[in-house]
This record gives sequence, C-alpha cells and structure tokens, in this order.
Amino acid sequence: MQRLHATCVSLAGTGLLITGASGSGKSDLALRLIDGGALLVADDQVELLTRNNHLIARCPDNIIGLIEARHIGVLQVPHVGSALIAAVLEPGEPATLERIPQPAQTTLLGLPRPLLRLPYLHASTPAKVRLWLKNITG
Repeated sequence: MQRLHATCVSLAGTGLLITGASGSGKSDLALRLIDGGALLVADDQVELLTRNNHLIARCPDNIIGLIEARHIGVLQVPHVGSALIAAVLEPGEPATLERIPQPAQTTLLGLPRPLLRLPYLHASTPAKVRLWLKNITG
C-alpha cells in the first residue's frame, strides 16, 4: 500500500485520482465534480493498493466522507469506500499546456494509467474531465 497526498472521486463508477500540491485546487475540483454527481473516495490522503492487476484507491479511516472546503471548513459529502483508478489528473498552468496534447501516461504501483494535465480552477474543467473519462473508458 502507498499513501499519496491526493484526492480521489468516483464518477459513475470510474475512479479518478486528482494529484497536486497543497492549494492547487484538488478539493475544489472534487467538490465541483461531487456537485455534478460524483462520489468522494478520499480527500487530501489517498491509500493506493493493487489487487488482481487493478489499481484501487481508498480512504484512511479517520477522514472517510470528509472534504475540506477552503474558507468554509471540513464538510461531510456523498462518498464511496473505494474505487478502481482509471485515470490520473495533474494540475497545469494554462500558459504551459498544449492546446491539443498527445496522450500521456503515468505509472502508480507498477500500473500505467492515462494522465491529463488541466488547470483545476477553470470553470470548464469538470466538464472536460467528464468528457475525457468517457472517451478513454468507453
């Protein structure tokens, strides 16, 4: 098992790992995805493990169902116990991102996963994430 400073949500059963430094907008993006029907797996700390060649994310027991909303505090939100990670997001600055990037991958616990870099705080990011996930998972 590996513990990461990250956030994870499940969108229609598809796990998405949202990575980035503190203040990059991980929880903000997760809140907007949850507002659109996603379920929280874990906020701020994600436990990753492998089982039968699947990458699984779960939440440490002490923060299950909790997410930090800056300038409000810690909130209880709809959540799920674990998710199979289908893809990974990394934060990106708009000026440094390619307009039409080549497909990218990252490897976690020896398993490759599609990777996308996006500016987390843009209004269109949740819609882009949903469409990207649909396109890569079928």
